[in-house]
Amino acid sequence: MATIKDVAKAAGVSTASVSRVLTGHPASPTMRERVLAAAEALSFRPNAVARSLRSTGTRTVGLVVSDLLNPFFTELARAVEDTARAAGYSVIVGNADEDPGQQDHYIRILLERQVDGLIVVPTVETSPLLREAAANDHHLVLVDRPADDVDAPTILADATEAIGELVDHLVTTGRRDPAIITGPVHAGTARLRLEVFRQALAKHGLDLPERRVLHGDFRSTSGYAAMEHLLADPDRPDAVFVTNGSMGLGVLEVLGRRRGTPPAIPDELALAVFDDTPWFTLLAPSVTAIAQPTVHLGEQATRTLLARIRGEEPPAATPGLRCRLVLRESTNPRRKP
Repeated sequence: MATIKDVAKAAGVSTASVSRVLTGHPASPTMRERVLAAAEALSFRPNAVARSLRSTGTRTVGLVVSDLLNPFFTELARAVEDTARAAGYSVIVGNADEDPGQQDHYIRILLERQVDGLIVVPTVETSPLLREAAANDHHLVLVDRPADDVDAPTILADATEAIGELVDHLVTTGRRDPAIITGPVHAGTARLRLEVFRQALAKHGLDLPERRVLHGDFRSTSGYAAMEHLLADPDRPDAVFVTNGSMGLGVLEVLGRRRGTPPAIPDELALAVFDDTPWFTLLAPSVTAIAQPTVHLGEQATRTLLARIRGEEPPAATPGLRCRLVLRESTNPRRKP
């Protein structure tokens, strides 16, 4: 990969002159033409990370979320903005839409605008510029999901206890053949929630066969397809745990279209969704959910980033970043005939 020194040598100018031309500063037409021609010939791409992820003093931070349509990420963005604003910083938000290429697009734009640091909810597949950002600077914090090969502070919620309580409740109310709709195999949060669910079932002497494990892509359409698949099986499960709110929407759409036909919730099928939303209480039956400490996640991620920008040790982790089981009608005990 060509460097700025290679471009300077090919154009017969200094590296400072190359930098001035490529960052839009005044330069003579002749110099600009020589530099741009050399950069094009060498397929040179300016290193946005090395150039821009510095303590620039712009009093802005960038936030890139994986899916802004997911209410969880909307609430997270609000918490980041409130915490940053209280510290005198502004926030610029980009929506990666679960696309690594789009994630890199926003990271590049934010760095070129010289934000002081970045908070990123990684897409399932780690994007190249996110790795580059981690390798070149410490002003980066990940939240909600880990990312492969990215060495940066990562703020996560602990769902172990809440998932264990959900399984205890399902078993206590007579469900012994549950299914799980989880995220992609290579997604860290999907793997973790699946493993915790499997271990909680094992404590009750129950297995989780592979036919009861369906993988989506964290989007509503994949939740819809997974639920359709489960309901098409003559041997239906007696409970379904959906490990993401957006996929939960797809599941609820399937059930809504089948209103009046089996399976009846909760008598024939119990339903629980990871990520709580206020309108779950408005449905009939209301939906059992695992609520994340979304506001605390956003606050801690922002405080950690601001400490790094100031060159300080990150603050101690806020206690209580545990998820919480909210039991509602969709997992009630079966009514007796």
